[in-house]
Amino acid sequence: MPERNRVSVAKLAGGVLAGLLVFGMAAWGGPALYYFDHQSLALRAGLAAGFALASLIALIGSVLPRWRRRAFTVYLVLFAVLLLSWRAIAPSNDRDWQPEVAVLPYATVDGDRITVHNIRNFDYRTETDFTPAYYDRTFDLRKLEGVDVVASYWMGPAIAHIFLSFGFEGGDHLAISIETRKERGEDYSTVQGFFRQYELYYVVADERDLIRVRTNYRKDPPEDVYVYRVNGPTENGRRVFLQYIEEINALKNRPQWYNTLTTNCTTAIWMHSRINPGHPPLSWKVLASGYLPEYLYEIGRLDSGLPFAELKRRAHVNARAQAADKAADFSRQIRAGLPEGK
Repeated sequence: MPERNRVSVAKLAGGVLAGLLVFGMAAWGGPALYYFDHQSLALRAGLAAGFALASLIALIGSVLPRWRRRAFTVYLVLFAVLLLSWRAIAPSNDRDWQPEVAVLPYATVDGDRITVHNIRNFDYRTETDFTPAYYDRTFDLRKLEGVDVVASYWMGPAIAHIFLSFGFEGGDHLAISIETRKERGEDYSTVQGFFRQYELYYVVADERDLIRVRTNYRKDPPEDVYVYRVNGPTENGRRVFLQYIEEINALKNRPQWYNTLTTNCTTAIWMHSRINPGHPPLSWKVLASGYLPEYLYEIGRLDSGLPFAELKRRAHVNARAQAADKAADFSRQIRAGLPEGK
């Protein structure tokens, strides 16, 4: 190829690469500014529109050899300012929180005895009408008997909210759900969850709260809840429980941001599981959370003595939870007929 042609191809490739980089930065930068740090809508929309205009100018400059370097350099500086400003947004524990997430749990550890404070156990009349209530309880880590994966579905098979429940000798269960900490009047948005809109929150609750609100009180849309006992050494469950306790205490002192991809309800559980040898490999079924129970079944972490369809049928607890309602032995009743695991 003649030298002139090689130079032309190189310039064309450089322009295409610069254009792709600008497009990628614009795709992230626009929403980041639109959802920037709880500012007013007018300011956020204006900043996002200004950044979109700058991105368009940079894209045009990327196909004009004479202006490419200058346009791209200016745009990189602008993006760097945005990135530094965005990274400086600090999470907080001091906001006007929704009542469900207003109280932070924490724990005190004395050897194998772990006292968990502010265990949520609301008295629900409807999903949004309830009397807040909390209690403290001491758990003996040596008496942990098993861990259950709880999956709650409301919009088809691919999406579920996943949380863990730790079962102790004597029938005590402590459910821990990794969620967003929302302010009053704030709704959840998957897109906003990418852009530092919500703090990370561990709901530490009685199962009569965390499971029953989903099976008995959520109607729009209704939720289907499944409880699966995890197969594995009890010591693995103890290590994961301690990891949860450490993170819960850390969040009380140093709040963190929730992220739709990296610190959601399922990926955070997977990150905690990595403390154990032979932890489940990362899979697309971890990201598509509704398929997590099926994935755990495939790798032998759920009871394999039954076909998965039958295991799932038995794991569905809605009817038993509605019958148990406020019963003191709610956790025992919803597990009637469930395989015990190994």
